[in-house]
Amino acid sequence: MSSKKEMLLNVAEELFYLHGFHSIGLKRIISDAGIAIMTLYNHFESKDDLIVQVLLRREQRYLEQLRQYADNKAQPMFLNLAEGHAKWLKEHESRGCLFLRAKEEFGGHADHIIVQTVNAHKRHMRTLIHTLAPAASERDLLRFSILLEGSTALAETENVNDVCRELIHMTLTSFK
Repeated sequence: MSSKKEMLLNVAEELFYLHGFHSIGLKRIISDAGIAIMTLYNHFESKDDLIVQVLLRREQRYLEQLRQYADNKAQPMFLNLAEGHAKWLKEHESRGCLFLRAKEEFGGHADHIIVQTVNAHKRHMRTLIHTLAPAASERDLLRFSILLEGSTALAETENVNDVCRELIHMTLTSFK
């Protein structure tokens, strides 16, 4: 990936996360990135395309972190994944889930590419968990997803360390 495209994605992700998607225009992104508007359009067809690429890149980083934690064979898989998610929360999620924030802003249109990207992300998460814990029941997958989503939501308003500690505790007591 070119360094200018990477810069645009980094700046856009930070601005969208801090201020929302609708409140940030392309002029602000290119200004903060120090890049010309034509450079942006050389890499992205539209603002929606930029948002989708930001979300896909974030998803890739998040799922990769879960995969890395899944490598620990010394403890149960759900615990590994909870620890990976807790680390992500401590590093990234003080303002909630960027995907759900995107869905809140664009959710009025179920066929919108951004809404479809968000929905696909949530499916990808469950698919990864199922792949890593194939013996888990559908109910366990749903329960664990609720723990992950709930901890992300609470990390927005509660002390993230407390939330993460409870996520780990609840995972240990719920999935033996």
